[in-house]
Amino acid sequence: MRTCLTSCLLMLISWHMTVQVHAQPPNPDPDVATLVRGNSEFATHLYQRLAANDGNLFLSPYSISNALAMTYAGARGNTASEMQATLRFDLNQDRLHPAFGRLITQIHGAGEAKPRPFELTVANRLWGQKDYGFLKPFVQISKEHYGAGLEELDFMDPKENERSRQAINTWVEKQTNDRIKELLVPGTIDTQTRLVLTNAIYFKAKWLVPFDEKKTKPDAFYLLTGAKVERPMMHTVANVTFAQHDDLSLVNLLYEGYDVSMTVILPKKKDGLREVEKQLTPANLQKWLQSLSMHNVDLKLPKFTMTSAFNLSGTLKAMGMKEAFDPVNANLKGIGISRGDLNLYVWEVIHKAFVAVDEKRTEAAAATAVIVKTLKSSRKEPPPAVFHADHPFVFLIRDNRSGTILFIGRLANP
Repeated sequence: MRTCLTSCLLMLISWHMTVQVHAQPPNPDPDVATLVRGNSEFATHLYQRLAANDGNLFLSPYSISNALAMTYAGARGNTASEMQATLRFDLNQDRLHPAFGRLITQIHGAGEAKPRPFELTVANRLWGQKDYGFLKPFVQISKEHYGAGLEELDFMDPKENERSRQAINTWVEKQTNDRIKELLVPGTIDTQTRLVLTNAIYFKAKWLVPFDEKKTKPDAFYLLTGAKVERPMMHTVANVTFAQHDDLSLVNLLYEGYDVSMTVILPKKKDGLREVEKQLTPANLQKWLQSLSMHNVDLKLPKFTMTSAFNLSGTLKAMGMKEAFDPVNANLKGIGISRGDLNLYVWEVIHKAFVAVDEKRTEAAAATAVIVKTLKSSRKEPPPAVFHADHPFVFLIRDNRSGTILFIGRLANP
């Protein structure tokens, strides 16, 4: 009797906490809520652009938005207008950057009475040419709202370029617990580099209800081609929030502390990934999350580890952010102009991401670098409810308190 009562009480607590976090919560800070909504729109639009290619996909749209928001602080004129529209920044500059700062504070859990049972950190840093003359307001915004101090390097000395590249990569590795290595490959930094804006995000958490390792067995996973492969498949029957729709079903799996969760969106058809991805909009995502309710679910989920790397320059141009990459017309005059130097422009936006999912936990990391150069650069761009994730699916890792999409991905082949 006592065992049954305890079990029922745990289910009730789990249900109460789960329904509180399954959809984007109302944010008491209206500017942060507006920022999160815009970030979510950018996340889904960027995902759909990158998803046009086949294969696995994983990225941190939050990291990309964060790094580009710092860059946006120095944009002016049409360059700023294009960035604002592409990145879905629906606040003016005076409100956007303070809102980002408050969102970073929320994600970090600053001021919480108890230590959190998971790791979630965001870090920013500016790497600038020494004595370049960066404008004080730009440096102040980066430091005050993004925690991005300015570290001066000597990009203009060819002998120092490799040391500068290694210094940036070492910082990224440290901030991501060594999960993101070689963000900047050899040759990325040259004598025309003036500024590198970096963001790093790291997440590690245990499942609220872990999978039993003894139940993990090789099982079939069906590829989009129709082929079948054997992969380690975790299995459990558990009470989780679950929903079914015409073309898809989804589950929301909580991590310890309840503040972060993984949402897995599974097409009904084994080859239905493309159709579901077309429906992945902020409005539909919100509708799907709001439809979640507690169910006893026979759940299968593959163990997997995934890494991704992107040069996002071409994608961002195609989304409307063109002028920032134009060596002649880019207007980044809010960053700074040194006498005798040529026009600043965004040369590349580089992103790398990592995720590992097993029976006990999820670990994810990502880093973004926005490289700003001068015109002289000549480099070119390069029975119970059943939820068996045994075919390609989309997944997100969200900060439940703010609704921020921290990571988003697609598993096409584990």
